[in-house]
Amino acid sequence: MDIKINFNRLKEDIKALSQIGRDPNSGITRPSYSKTDLEAQEWLKEKIKGADLLLRQDGAGNIFGRLDGKGKTIMVGSHIDTVINGGMFDGSVGVLSGLECLRRIKEEGLQLSKPLEVASFVDEEGNLVGDFLGSRAFLGLLERETLEKGLTQFGIPFIEILKGTEFTIDSIMEAHQQRPDLEAFLEIHIEQGPVLETENKTIGIVDCIAGKHYRWCSFLGKANHAGTTPLELRHDAFLGLADFALKSTQYVATKHYGNMITIGKVSVKPGAFSIVPGQADFSFEYRSSSKETLQELEKSLMALAESIASTRGLKFTSKIMDKTDPVPIPPRIINIMKEECEKLGYPFMMLPSGAGHDAQIVASVAEPGMIFIPCVDGISHSPLEMIKWEDLEKGANLLLHVLLKIAS
Repeated sequence: MDIKINFNRLKEDIKALSQIGRDPNSGITRPSYSKTDLEAQEWLKEKIKGADLLLRQDGAGNIFGRLDGKGKTIMVGSHIDTVINGGMFDGSVGVLSGLECLRRIKEEGLQLSKPLEVASFVDEEGNLVGDFLGSRAFLGLLERETLEKGLTQFGIPFIEILKGTEFTIDSIMEAHQQRPDLEAFLEIHIEQGPVLETENKTIGIVDCIAGKHYRWCSFLGKANHAGTTPLELRHDAFLGLADFALKSTQYVATKHYGNMITIGKVSVKPGAFSIVPGQADFSFEYRSSSKETLQELEKSLMALAESIASTRGLKFTSKIMDKTDPVPIPPRIINIMKEECEKLGYPFMMLPSGAGHDAQIVASVAEPGMIFIPCVDGISHSPLEMIKWEDLEKGANLLLHVLLKIAS
């Protein structure tokens, strides 16, 4: 079928959305339920109505535009929230490309056998209470206690954030009741890494989305005077953390190369000049495309931390903050993407996604599929995040043709 997206319109939509939440550091700051995010939500709703799609918003704030039909729904989408001081393409590419696809199908008057929906999910970035708040609400996977007692990354209780919105704990918990029956969920996204650019490929077809375990950990020692406590008698919590950071990274790099480990946030207490640290708190995450590897990493890395703590006269504590399993993309979706790439003449490669995505969550009720386009220098979650527009044009046209294939 000879149909293409209106690329100039898609490009202008992305540029327009990027003006909402511009911050003083040249990035975009649009955390979910913030003033800028609510403004972006209203902007998106007007775009959906302007495309003559059926608009709905569920109790979590997830936004949907629908081309009605019979049977199970084919959904496409992503998110429009951002990290603090983020870029203009992460998430927005998926939502606005999906909108453009449905807009073109509507304009051409194409009669498909299945309904289509574009979705924009709340808080994919995890600024509030864990990652994927919106898609997890959409699936009914949230725990009320987490919402009622959860602290956001800003140190503010989640329930306080809600007071500035139309949403409540009850409405979020009930959001899944409005979910249609789904057949497939497709998402186009920037790669957020350097592989496609390095390999000079326009399109990445994702074959697996990695799982992630995210923990909050502590080494507990004994604070003491930095000038009078001999090195061999110290119970230095920071040295325990430093030792663990080096040894855990070395372990993953040598025993499980290709998997990821990160300590992204550290807090040392008392955190004062001339005091041996008595406590070191830190975030700790590890990722893998293999569920078995994730389980092995959990066992080995926690044992390593306990061993280091014992050797240094410390105590180690840890608790799971968030957890997702790896999601393989089904062969049917991959084969359709390959076939449509070949028809369009687009060079592509298969690759896994190391980052998590809403498609990973929705995969429990629908066949997932993901299309990657390159980002310049592999940079994402940064004001320097950039793409080549011609790559997006090809990726969005591929998305359109894959949608038509599945929904016909």
